[in-house]
Amino acid sequence: MLDALLDLVAPWKARFERARLERKWKHLRALGMHLGQGVNLPASTWIDTSHCFLISIGDWCGFGEGCLILAHDAQMDEFLDAGRIAPVTIHESCHFGSRTLILPGVEVGPRTLVGAGSVVSRSLPPETVCAGSPAKVLGSLDDYLERHRAAIARGQSFPWGDYHLSAATPERVAEMRAAVARGPAYVTGGFSAELVGGGGTARTAYGATARPSGVRWLAARGGRAADPPETRPLDTVSR
Repeated sequence: MLDALLDLVAPWKARFERARLERKWKHLRALGMHLGQGVNLPASTWIDTSHCFLISIGDWCGFGEGCLILAHDAQMDEFLDAGRIAPVTIHESCHFGSRTLILPGVEVGPRTLVGAGSVVSRSLPPETVCAGSPAKVLGSLDDYLERHRAAIARGQSFPWGDYHLSAATPERVAEMRAAVARGPAYVTGGFSAELVGGGGTARTAYGATARPSGVRWLAARGGRAADPPETRPLDTVSR
């Protein structure tokens, strides 16, 4: 009985959480923060609301759970009766792992990936993979993608449509467990599904003709990535 009641309430709970998240995005924009199209900014991302008008997040960026973005530093306030403020500029298609801390005064170049638990205390160049405390460049985005592209070709891949949480049968779960025990495995097609209204990632609304920067960037380097399906505006998708 309880399970049936929880199943009945679950869709309403999901709608409520989505509405709260959209309200947060709207509030941040009203306070002057730039928040681009197609951004995955979870509710758990802590934003420095007192100075969020100094924060800019470009299109198609993504944040893992528990990230923090600060635009002021008040540690010296008791001693100097003053606090430092500085802008934070995050360009398009940057992605940050869970619990990353982004400090005032930094600029993160477009298409930069930052590993989980990093502290971004200084600016990071575009098209790089970075991690650490403080975060530093570990390699180029080109090399990183090439390694994963080769691993996808060698390893086993599972289409998102058949293997995502709601579709995964016990047999498919066992199949994925066996695959990762042998080596690298990948779930493919999840992002393409998001662009046509599927997937489970909550993103800020984007236009019908929007194209992620990462997709265009790869295409400009010789078309090594397949074109994704046509996108639909996120605010027309029923969830």
